[in-house]
Amino acid sequence: MRRLPVYLLLDTSGSMTGEPIEAVKNGVQVMISSLRQNPQAIETAFISVITFDSDARQLVPLTDLASFQMVDIKATGTTSLGAALRLAATSIDNEVTKTTAEQKGDWKPLVFIMTDGIPTDDWQSGLEEFKKRKTAYTVACAAGSGADANLLKQITENVVSLDTADSQSIAKFFTWVSASIGVTSTKVEDSGKEVTGLGELPPPPSELNVVV
Repeated sequence: MRRLPVYLLLDTSGSMTGEPIEAVKNGVQVMISSLRQNPQAIETAFISVITFDSDARQLVPLTDLASFQMVDIKATGTTSLGAALRLAATSIDNEVTKTTAEQKGDWKPLVFIMTDGIPTDDWQSGLEEFKKRKTAYTVACAAGSGADANLLKQITENVVSLDTADSQSIAKFFTWVSASIGVTSTKVEDSGKEVTGLGELPPPPSELNVVV
């Protein structure tokens, strides 16, 4: 079975303390519950959660929806986005099955990044590693005024922004991520084709500004 790997890279730095981090935890749970109702997603989508603050860690390795259990996350420290990108690259190497002459591998991974601040580490070297891996698409979300959408544009052309990192806006982001994963899993199952960009995904809600 060809899996659709999904990597969530979530900022858990100190500035996310309080309402934002609670909204992220809730958003992931609601997303998983919603995807479990989708027959194509439950067959195909596998989810991993990578958090980044003063360091990056893979809290949940690539896991099927039925077995997925969210680990508690706390907001503390700085914003090591480069370390998260590097860890995502390593995780893709270790977890995603490559297509060979003998077998069809997994579908290309989807990557969703959410951050409310500016990276505090050498993010360019992490990005170099990440760019060597093939993803179907990567979406970066600049949550609130402290994040730099133009910097995120160097990671991916698919950047959305939230005016404020409040619980309602963050909830809307995760609802849209959930819908995007659902649409992608249906497309790969039905047509056998990868989804390559924002144009093929559901339109983002009004709280999400597409950065052009």
